[in-house]
Amino acid sequence: MQGEHPISNPNEVIRSTLDFQFQISWQMLNIHLTGLQDEEFHSRPAMKGLHVYHESGVWRTDWPETEEYEIGPPSISWLTWHITYWWSMVLDHSFGSGTLTREEVLSMGNIQETRDRINRLKDEWEREVAGLPGEALLSMERTRWPFEDRPFHELLAWLNIELMKNAAEIGYCRFLYAVSKK
Repeated sequence: MQGEHPISNPNEVIRSTLDFQFQISWQMLNIHLTGLQDEEFHSRPAMKGLHVYHESGVWRTDWPETEEYEIGPPSISWLTWHITYWWSMVLDHSFGSGTLTREEVLSMGNIQETRDRINRLKDEWEREVAGLPGEALLSMERTRWPFEDRPFHELLAWLNIELMKNAAEIGYCRFLYAVSKK
């Protein structure tokens, strides 16, 4: 019948849709990370905004006390740390011990190590999600961070949105950087 989804199992339709969204978000992130060098990675799009800094041999990150616009735009180094932060937290709280804290997710300090870390998180995420039976997507058992008491497929949808949002923000920073160098 025309208009029907080729997959008849509702759990697999959910999985297929979420995977489709994830793959588009991932492609967008890859576009914006391709060719990125450390100078641009560490540049700030404005005088004020969330950034990473080197302190006592460790790359640390700013943490916003508010989400008001006055805090300024984040740098690419902060945005890529943010990706590693929420992805590490979701993986640990959904598939691990659930003990990881924000303070334990440090910035790598350069784009190559950051890109490698993001790729490892992506691979781990895809492996864990692919290993779940379809009914687990409807369960609330694995939904523990950043929210609870919601079906796991909603957490997957949230992760897709976060990935696309951060990819778009990185792209915007890259546009600003490119025109500032002309």
